[in-house]
Order: sequence, then C-alpha cells, then structure tokens
Amino acid sequence: MDGDFVQTLLLTGRLALVTTLLLMVIGVPIAYGLSRFRHRLRPVLEAVIALPLILPPTVLGFYLLWAFSPGNAPGSWLQELWGAELLFSFEGLVIGSLIYSLPFMVQPVQAGFEKLPGELSEIAYTLGASRWTAFFRIELPNIRPALLTGAVLTFAHTVGEFGLILMIGGNIPGETRVASIAIYDAVEGLEYAVAHKYSLILLVFSLLVLAGVRALSRWSWTP
Repeated sequence: MDGDFVQTLLLTGRLALVTTLLLMVIGVPIAYGLSRFRHRLRPVLEAVIALPLILPPTVLGFYLLWAFSPGNAPGSWLQELWGAELLFSFEGLVIGSLIYSLPFMVQPVQAGFEKLPGELSEIAYTLGASRWTAFFRIELPNIRPALLTGAVLTFAHTVGEFGLILMIGGNIPGETRVASIAIYDAVEGLEYAVAHKYSLILLVFSLLVLAGVRALSRWSWTP
C-alpha cells in the first residue's frame, strides 16, 4: 500500500476516534439530562439533537461553511478564539463531525438511562452516596451496553461522512482527505482499483460494525 493510501485511512480513523471520544464527554451528560428532563420543551430539544439524522449533510455543511468563513462575524470570532481558520482544516472537520454525529451518541445512551430502574439511584442516596457517586458508580456501569453502542455508531457514522466533509474540508491530503472523499476522487479520476481498495475496507468495516451493534443489543451486564 502506498503512503497516501495509508495516510488517508489513518486520518479517517483519527477523525472518527477524536469525534467519538469528545462525544462521550459531551453526549453522555446531554443524554442523562434529557432522560431526567420532564418538561413540555423536551420534544423540541430532542428534535434539535436528532435533526442531523434527516437533515441533508450539504445543508449543515453550507451553514458551517458560512459560520467558519472569516468574512462573516461568527467565523471571524471563531478564528480569533481558535487562533487559526477552521475552514479546510482538521479542527473544522472535528467540529462538524461533533454536530453531525451527536444523535448517534445521545439517542442510545438516553435510552439506556431511561431503562434504568429509578430505585437504583434512590437506594444509593439512602446509603449516603452523592449524586456524582451514584452517577459514576451505579448508573454509568449499568448502561455500559448503551455506551458501547453509542460509541460504535458514532465512530462508524464519522467514518462514512462525505457531503459535510467535502463542503467544509475539501480534499487536502494529510489534512482533510478522508476515505469517503478519496473514493469519490478516485472514481472521478477513473482510478477504479484505488476506489475498490478503499471501498472494500469500508465495506468490511461496516459489516463488522453492524455485527457488533447487534451483539451489543443482546448483551446485558450485571454488576
């Protein structure tokens, strides 16, 4: 395998890994808050988070393109805050991926929290545990399958991103050129052998992800 091929696959994995880890930090508290939120505005919040599931990637990509552009107020502020332009950069891809993959982390984790018996936390509180102790020692361990499902789906979804990445990242080798972009580029250049190599790897990866998610859905863990 040539260097560019390996570099593209490594960049794809790096983007998916960074996005997944950050969404574990961001998405789990959101999922927990939604699972405990009892207000008529809850469906609105859930709809906003789920919007990337049905919103065309190019629509989100267009608005991020506008927001990241230094010629606009948000882009100018972000550039000053970040210290560099977000357009056509790895950092910009990470931000876009966080927004686009958010529901894939939040929804399974929220479902996991909602299935927990309320007595678990109440018993922990009566035994003197604080809210944080109950969360980290009782609730999180009991939704481990949901956490793993969210992580796997987030990673896989980020690997398969195309439209959003093309709009805000372009096709810069070593910086924003991920596998999905490389496939498109290879097909346009009639380099079908190269496109086949990338596609075969992503096909096998997708099958493994689906098998893993189905296995996780049947797995329960008892502390």
